[in-house]
Amino acid sequence: MLLRVPAKKTLAAVISLAGVTAAVLAQAAPQTLAMQWTVVVVALAVMAVFLIQLLRGTGQPHRLESTFGASTGAFLAALGAGWVAGGRLAPGGPESPFLLVAAVSMLFAVGASVLPWPDRIVAPPGVAPAALAGGVGAALFSSLPLWPAVLAGAVLDTLIVCFRRLTLAAAAPVPVPALVAAGLMPVLAAGPLVYSHGRPLIH
Repeated sequence: MLLRVPAKKTLAAVISLAGVTAAVLAQAAPQTLAMQWTVVVVALAVMAVFLIQLLRGTGQPHRLESTFGASTGAFLAALGAGWVAGGRLAPGGPESPFLLVAAVSMLFAVGASVLPWPDRIVAPPGVAPAALAGGVGAALFSSLPLWPAVLAGAVLDTLIVCFRRLTLAAAAPVPVPALVAAGLMPVLAAGPLVYSHGRPLIH
């Protein structure tokens, strides 16, 4: 895990189960209630994290960091269900056009975020061209309104740039699995934004 806390395997199982369960329920629930069970999944996952900490016994090291990190991980994993729910918004088919617009826009932000430059240089090109790419994608590949798509792209890309700052704040070298998890965090966190922005644009 990114925070290098104890009980990695057990807590990782809780985080993974939260993400998978939330995605399955988002697919199985009625379309208008696709995100209804996400809150329940998050609550149960946090309860499981606290239970694991209790079973570890008293006096264990890094208890606070472990509890906070695992709870946040479970929360972010469950938010990934928003991509599943957003994919069900298209009235005439299984795929939502807003998912394509969001993916194209976020791809530009990811490309800017991997540049080894300071935030003051990366942030403007990470947000502005990515938001423009969202508007271009909306105009070329879907019937979505232009300016709402640009605004949604800017919000999603700002989220990615903020997570980049969070990852770079780690002073010690980060293992590769933790880097992969950190890269997935903004994508998962964008799930509810994709669903909430896509729903009024499509319906």
